Amino acid sequence: MGITIRKVETSADFKPFFEFSWTLYKDDPNWVPPLLSMRREQFDKQKGPAWEYLEGDYFTAWRDDKLVGTISAYINHRHNEFHNEHIGWFGAFEVYDDAEAAAALLNTAADWVKAHGGSLIRGPQTFTTHEETGLLVDGFERPILLMPYNPPYYEKHILAAGYTPVMDTYSFYIGRKDVQETGLFERLERVTHSIMKRSRITIRPVERKNMKQEFDLFKELYNAAWEKNWSFVPMTPRELDGMVKSLGQFFDPDLAFFGYVNDVPAGFIMGVPDFNEVLYRARAKPGTPEIITLLKALYFWKIRPVIDTARVPLMGVKEEYRKKGLDAAMYFYLLRALMNNPIYLHSDSGWILSTNDTMVSISLNFGSRIYRTYRYYDRAL
Repeated sequence: MGITIRKVETSADFKPFFEFSWTLYKDDPNWVPPLLSMRREQFDKQKGPAWEYLEGDYFTAWRDDKLVGTISAYINHRHNEFHNEHIGWFGAFEVYDDAEAAAALLNTAADWVKAHGGSLIRGPQTFTTHEETGLLVDGFERPILLMPYNPPYYEKHILAAGYTPVMDTYSFYIGRKDVQETGLFERLERVTHSIMKRSRITIRPVERKNMKQEFDLFKELYNAAWEKNWSFVPMTPRELDGMVKSLGQFFDPDLAFFGYVNDVPAGFIMGVPDFNEVLYRARAKPGTPEIITLLKALYFWKIRPVIDTARVPLMGVKEEYRKKGLDAAMYFYLLRALMNNPIYLHSDSGWILSTNDTMVSISLNFGSRIYRTYRYYDRAL
């Protein structure tokens, strides 16, 4: 009844690795099944754009003939070049509440990274900061679009395997009632107008007739605005195109703005409808043709709409234009757009680094509260 670790090498090996989440979370009322096609592209080394510079392997843990866990171990060569580090990562970590299986998986990933020249392993991350990143350590409710979800017991197994916390990120919540019942909006409006006048800031919405040019501007600003973020690696052109394509499926032009200082493009903010509310009801699963899932999704998206939450996944300001209040001004414009659309009752902003004092302060001052925390762990090798 011991644990056996197997490397995923064939399509026959890949199938149980890929499908394990549906088995693990089958009785979890909060888990949101992803679309099979999106999940497959993420793990397909021939299709996932990040695999142009990642090197890694997938592993499964078995107790006799029962699959009990999965993990990936990989080197992000662009990360190491950009940050001048020699580290590796673990991701795709899913396991039953089984200490032996968890330890075997986490040790396997550490051994793999060490064998490939890494001096430290970090995670969980599947597979970059632009995808599923961090371990959920509080706020174990239905996950927001593009954010990770896991059972509470994962942390104890990661700590037991010799990993130590290295960084937290936060998600902030604010509801329509929080804004309406406190007079917060009017106060923020006065402060925002004062900031904009003082720093010569202008904010404009996305121009619907010029979406290609608008997305080109977004891509230009994205890498520059996020460059100094902890563990950030600039996106490749293919990754940026992939992000635009992915977000474009859920994009609401009313929730995207560009910020200018002295008429120079300096920042952006983008909110998106929480499509997880649709996917939660569509219930994708292996063996069900995706066209059926997509028809269900269409029903809950357009015919009987269920989305009442927006997520703010992207905001950035070029370094030379920070500390001028541009981030606060853009945040106010997005808040106003959400308030003007009665379908949005809730808003999630995340993730924000716990060490980003400016954004944490802005979020709190705007009436938001921290309601979920995600954590990264390191283990020296």
